[in-house]
Order: sequence, then structure tokens, then C-alpha cells
Amino acid sequence: MIFELKPEQQEILELACATGRSPEEVLDQAFAIIREQHELDEWMTANREAVAAHIEEGFAQAERGELIPDYEVKRILQERHRQRAIA
Repeated sequence: MIFELKPEQQEILELACATGRSPEEVLDQAFAIIREQHELDEWMTANREAVAAHIEEGFAQAERGELIPDYEVKRILQERHRQRAIA
């Protein structure tokens, strides 16, 4: 398949290639990002009700004053990130 890039697309491709990657590598990365976004969209669609229920539960907890302090949220997220890096 052959297609023409818009000037702004060509500029972005050239900027990305200036880091030493080939155009093929840059496009592979772009398509991987598009694929991930598509998979996330599919997941959100499939789990819409569960996500909405979690959001509703969070709002109810906030209304009851059951919030976690920001420093504790940061600690929890850092720990989760560390666990993922180990796995």
C-alpha cells in the first residue's frame, strides 16, 4: 500500500527519525499505540457497567468523607508501579 503523508505528518515522521529510528520503526510504534488504544476502547466498552459502578462507589465514599489522603494515594500507586516492574 502506498499513500501520501500530509506535510505535518511528514514533519513528525522526520522528527521521530532524527532520533535514529527508521521510518518503519516509527510507524511500527505508531501502530502499536493505535492498537493499544483500540484494545483499551474495547475493554472500556466491555466493562462499562463495572467501571461506572466503581466510579459511583467512589463518589459515594467521597460524599461520606471516606477519602484517602493524597500522600497515601501516591504511596499506593508507587507500590503498584513497583510491583508491575517486578512482574
